[in-house]
Amino acid sequence: MGSEKVGETVIVGNYVEMKPEGKSNGMKSKFSKLFWQGGSVYDAWFSCASNQVAQVLLTLPYSFSQLGMLSGILLQLFYGLLGSWTAYIISILYVEYRTRKEREKVDFRNHVIQWFEVLDGLLGKHWRNVGLAFNCTFLLFGSVIQLIACASNIYYINDNLDKRTWTYIFGACCATTVFIPSFHNYRIWSFLGLLMTTYTAWYLTVASLLHGQVEGVRHSGPTKLVLYFTGATNILYTFGGHAVTVEIMHAMWKPQKFKAIYLMATLYVMTLTLPSAAAVYWAFGDMLLDHSNAFSLLPRTPFRDMAVILMLIHQFITFGFACTPLYFVWEKAIGMHECKSLCKRAAVRLPVVIPIWFLAIIFPFFGPINSTVGSLLVSFTVYIIPALAYIFTFRSATARENAVDQPPKYFGRWVGTFTINVFIVVWVLIVGFGFGGWASMINFIDQIDTFGLFTKCYQCPAPAVAASSPPPSHGLNATAAAPLHHHPFNHTRGL
Repeated sequence: MGSEKVGETVIVGNYVEMKPEGKSNGMKSKFSKLFWQGGSVYDAWFSCASNQVAQVLLTLPYSFSQLGMLSGILLQLFYGLLGSWTAYIISILYVEYRTRKEREKVDFRNHVIQWFEVLDGLLGKHWRNVGLAFNCTFLLFGSVIQLIACASNIYYINDNLDKRTWTYIFGACCATTVFIPSFHNYRIWSFLGLLMTTYTAWYLTVASLLHGQVEGVRHSGPTKLVLYFTGATNILYTFGGHAVTVEIMHAMWKPQKFKAIYLMATLYVMTLTLPSAAAVYWAFGDMLLDHSNAFSLLPRTPFRDMAVILMLIHQFITFGFACTPLYFVWEKAIGMHECKSLCKRAAVRLPVVIPIWFLAIIFPFFGPINSTVGSLLVSFTVYIIPALAYIFTFRSATARENAVDQPPKYFGRWVGTFTINVFIVVWVLIVGFGFGGWASMINFIDQIDTFGLFTKCYQCPAPAVAASSPPPSHGLNATAAAPLHHHPFNHTRGL
């Protein structure tokens, strides 16, 4: 496609940097470059930060109620560091793979490199198949979660339609992302997306502090192991948004500058997630156990409506972030990836949206689904597999000697880097996948038992509540907790 076409290659060391073809001529070209043609370090930072803190911003207070204040804060810091490290590891493997291939005269000017191709080039087809399976499944459910979040959020400003109907509507809206060619073209969207989540985070913080603590507020978490590990895996999911790291790097003009970008993005994200989650939990305490969406507890005001609308737009953007790599995989599978026609590529991408739409209607469990995806998919996709891939790629002395990027001294060179990776593999395998998988699956199955598949309106007020309240206010009153909300954990009280 035209937006990915580059003409000039500049050799810097052993690495080939790709720069955009031609110079900016005329107002149209300058406008396109300003809003459409991204590829700088700043574009990558906005993409990482915007993609990392999406609808999960609304579920972190719910996780704090499961974990308690101290554990919630500490686990955010811990998993933020782990996520930044594995994003760094992925960037090293990308540069290693691309350098090796370009030494073999492979041309990537009309081809977007993806994570499974990095694994294939460095470690072979078995690693490629495993990486492809986990990555695609994670991105598929990541897109599903954004669609569920859209329906969950819009319900708080318009409850004339149930959440399932809103899912149909937003599924059609999100399908328009097929027209966004690549991550180069998310420049303005990434910038706006981060502004939107910044507003929402500080709205949650300020609104909760102004609201004050509800009468008789309790902060009893953690009370049960199943809830504790469910909350922990949601935070694991929060800082596991780097499944699209390779695609973001490939959209950069100088990908080797990516190394610290994810860490810088994570540090900014923490200025949003920590204050907002802590403030909402401080104000509402254990009530959050039955309200997985923080919007549901805050009274309706123009400021809340604005936050809901901005989050809806941002979830559309994040849907595109999660789905675009799936579009690339599908294009490559049917031989359309290098097609120059945007309309043809958009048409062949549409089938990718259909299963996402369908799964969002089957499993509309906003909140619990995050933890399930985090424990079963994120744990392997962005933590375990990258750490193991690094170890196996550089296991021989020859590979370490010829590595494009040598580990820095402050990480302990090769020994220190390998040790950190082994720790991540063991920790995430036992705590994230093991305990987290156990807890999140119990919780997820309980949602199915309580609400059923294809539920029309997940965690909506019961008919009796709706009947006794004026139509405009049901589902909008922040503190009117619905009886249905108290069921999800009935089956886990003894754990």
